[in-house]
Amino acid sequence: MESWAKIKAVQNMQDYINEHITEAITLRMLASTAGYSPWHAGRIFKELTGRTPFDYIRALRLSQAAAKLRDKELKIIDVAFDFVFDSHEGFTRAFTKQFGVTPQHYRKCQKPPLHKLFMPDSVRDYYLRLQKGEGQMGKNNNVNTVFVQVIERPARKLLLKHGQKAKHYFEYCEEVGCEVWDVLSNVKEAMYEPIGMWMPENLLKPGTSEYAQGVEVSTNYMGEIPEGFDLIDLPPCKMMVFQGQPFADEKFGEAIEELWEVMKNYNPEVYGFEWADEDGPRFQLVPMGYRGYIEARPVKQLNAK
Repeated sequence: MESWAKIKAVQNMQDYINEHITEAITLRMLASTAGYSPWHAGRIFKELTGRTPFDYIRALRLSQAAAKLRDKELKIIDVAFDFVFDSHEGFTRAFTKQFGVTPQHYRKCQKPPLHKLFMPDSVRDYYLRLQKGEGQMGKNNNVNTVFVQVIERPARKLLLKHGQKAKHYFEYCEEVGCEVWDVLSNVKEAMYEPIGMWMPENLLKPGTSEYAQGVEVSTNYMGEIPEGFDLIDLPPCKMMVFQGQPFADEKFGEAIEELWEVMKNYNPEVYGFEWADEDGPRFQLVPMGYRGYIEARPVKQLNAK
């Protein structure tokens, strides 16, 4: 277990970065708030977060800039200046390196590619969970870092099977059995892989469970509706997708709980969004160790008109 003096020092640096992300930040400033020399402050910051202070600040600035770019009334150069880039060219190079597309391309796309946003966890919160036996960490790994991306879901239909009172996967399997997934996996017209989901109240059929399983199909789906299944309409929406780190397959339970803890404390407004649970089901994909646990929740842009 790391010393709490070191954890507090890195947390102080994280807090300072969050509060001054649109201002110039030097290692000496961070060292001052940490109470250490610049060399030692930089070393322990990388040790506990997996990134140098410079890399951490740049990734965070670019992620927040990406959210602001969706507001087409803002000039790209103004966004660049807001996040302490001194030129359009420098901002474009850094943005393209992190996201794989230029700011101009990102802004023009009606359905932009998936963009991995940097959302670091608080080292203090992580080590509090670790102290309770809720996580593991190796040296020089990102502290509970998850990837966040906003994706577009078009208008579509949802082929699903309801439970009765289930609130999660295990209760659902007890109510309806485990063969539902095999049925969903064999739907050839599926747009995406099958999902487990939590239905919002406005989409919940009376007398059915909050948790269900289903697969999304196109609006003109004409395939078979298996006995006991329903087909409902889903409007277009944005989904904020959270993807955790890869995990050993037998540790899937811990991986899910760890991501849930991050999502519980996550504020989408930092990136220009707010939760929009009425727009669609919150869903989870099958936990697979090689890709990390993945879960998604509906959002909408704060400045959407």
